[in-house]
Amino acid sequence: MRQSARWMVLLDDRIMEFIDENGPSLPSNIADDDRIPYGSQHIGNRCRKLAEVGLLENLGTGVYVLTAEGKSYLEGERSVEETPESSEESEKGTNGV
Repeated sequence: MRQSARWMVLLDDRIMEFIDENGPSLPSNIADDDRIPYGSQHIGNRCRKLAEVGLLENLGTGVYVLTAEGKSYLEGERSVEETPESSEESEKGTNGV
């Protein structure tokens, strides 16, 4: 069973599952999948978040690929409960904003 972090949303799993099934992908390719009812901008934001914590890797052209850590998470072998949030969100939490 997957152990997601508190900051994760259901879409994060769908994004990683899509990339696992289809290989390196652009957020717009993911948004074109009928099973994912979100736009490419929102998906891109989530991809950046997942890349910040090491579950995805941005290949530098807006294309994201699943990392070994992301694959382990999908297979239920790795918990991301303790994965820290991005520095930006951590700062928001400590600044009360």
